[in-house]
Amino acid sequence: MTDLIATAASAALVFAATNIDDVIVLTVLFVAARSTGRPRPWHVVGGQYLGIGALVAAAVVVAAGLLVVPDPWTGLLGLLPIALGVRALLARRDDAEPPAVVGGLLGVTGVTIANGADNIAVYVPVFRALDPLDGLVWLLVFVALVGLWCGVAAGLGSHPAVVRLVGRAGHWLVPAVFVAIGVVILVSSGVLTRLTA
Repeated sequence: MTDLIATAASAALVFAATNIDDVIVLTVLFVAARSTGRPRPWHVVGGQYLGIGALVAAAVVVAAGLLVVPDPWTGLLGLLPIALGVRALLARRDDAEPPAVVGGLLGVTGVTIANGADNIAVYVPVFRALDPLDGLVWLLVFVALVGLWCGVAAGLGSHPAVVRLVGRAGHWLVPAVFVAIGVVILVSSGVLTRLTA
């Protein structure tokens, strides 16, 4: 029993460390869902589950030795949130309503995958070392924490102060958050160094 608790605690720690930035993205998406209707709240939750699921599945496949992912090239996924942010900035509306940066389930899934592509580097050695029971515990903890992350972000996204902030500055703040996330992914992955070398 103590081993299972330790395994669950390790899984929670790794999930929190690799996905803390998702709370910001999810909050922005929930505010957009509340004010523009796009994406719908179930798109945000479903897209987060699909995106994290795809990242974990990729890590398990790589850990099993069935696929080799060239490390820095996953950083090119950072271009997705940059493109979404730039598109929203160019489509800027004159009213205070924040732009719908992501319109649906697949868009949220894509942003989640792009934002978490660097997580694969952490997940692969972990899943390689886990036995099947521990792996199942990790998966269950991840499922629970995705739900918790969505709940926290939905709460923040309906908080009056957050809604006011996004309402006042959302026309540039929401796209800027997406562009910043993309730049961080590109820089931290090392793909820019590889391209300029």
